[in-house]
Amino acid sequence: MVIDAVRFDSSQPVRITLEEATIRFVTSVVPTAGRTSPLPYVAPGLIDLQVNGYGGQEFCSRELTVEKVWRITEKLWEWGTTRYCPTLTTQPAEVIEHSLKILTAAVRENPAVARSVVGFHLEGPFISPEDGPRGAHPKEHCLRPDWELFCRWQEAAEGRIRMVTLAPELEGAIDFIEKAVHTGVVIALGHTAATADQVRAAAEAGAKLSTHLGNGCSATMHRHRNPIWPQLAEDRLWASFIADGQHLPPEVLKCFLRAKGPARSILVSDLSGQAGQPPGIYRSPFCDVEVLPDGKLVVPGQREYLAGASQPLLRGIVGAKCFAGLDWATAIRLASLNPARLLGLSDDWLAPGNPAELILFDVAEAESPGGVPELKLRQVICGTEARLAS
Repeated sequence: MVIDAVRFDSSQPVRITLEEATIRFVTSVVPTAGRTSPLPYVAPGLIDLQVNGYGGQEFCSRELTVEKVWRITEKLWEWGTTRYCPTLTTQPAEVIEHSLKILTAAVRENPAVARSVVGFHLEGPFISPEDGPRGAHPKEHCLRPDWELFCRWQEAAEGRIRMVTLAPELEGAIDFIEKAVHTGVVIALGHTAATADQVRAAAEAGAKLSTHLGNGCSATMHRHRNPIWPQLAEDRLWASFIADGQHLPPEVLKCFLRAKGPARSILVSDLSGQAGQPPGIYRSPFCDVEVLPDGKLVVPGQREYLAGASQPLLRGIVGAKCFAGLDWATAIRLASLNPARLLGLSDDWLAPGNPAELILFDVAEAESPGGVPELKLRQVICGTEARLAS
């Protein structure tokens, strides 16, 4: 396969030659006079560090099967997400262990899933049990960090747990962070009511990220002494953001991204297992969710408190452009190369010999002030899979 496109990061026209799911050659292209259609842009496939499920299926569930993992993976490809972290939320220990075993079987049995899954993310159960910071996670299953339990889960995952989100104020958290970091696991702070001293201690122990900063916290808090400012101010912490237009007001997202800067910011979807469902109320062991007519996911009976996200990572790129004023290249980097760097993966995305994980797309700026720009996928290439976007 030969692709002519414009690099998203340099605007340079290039010709990319693919052979057997691998990038073989990349050469410059001289624009051809009289071309009837513009070249698409090309960028690395998106990497989503936080995908909880889709279409009525949570990854952390007794009902999870290998086939369901494959179906969710395929759906993510349609949206340009070629690699991701299946994310397990707060549930009983045996459900988490079961889910890890199913995910591990899916990786072992399906090479395409193995290529797409960059590791598993535990978002719980080592989080604050307090109302507010806990979010929609069930209180009865929140636990203090337990290293022996984690090691049992890591064994079930055959070493594939790549990230853990926890609350650093919990008893034993700092010791847990030090041990996990020593084994190569990325520790993120989230669903927390931590003080500035506790955030600082976590960073000193090796914590590296704030999970969906600005969410998973109390609705009301002290204007100065709260968990958000210390995490924004801590230069050792990166931060992930849900830029779907629902989780953070535009002015908040803009300020947060300015505080962390493009080098330490990451976009995530936080895609819920109930995303993609028709409007209605859905019951699950994790939490009850109401899908509103506009697709927003909330705790049933009100319109304010969210229960996960309904939009893929691609929507966050548009949100970062529209709400925070980032240029397209920077917004795409926050959803692709930055998560790769956080996980220690190569960010040399067009190097010959690399797997072919690319998106081809067009962009359209807003037609009027206050309008919404568009990023339209043409094709998603993930190894041997080359698909038209949905």
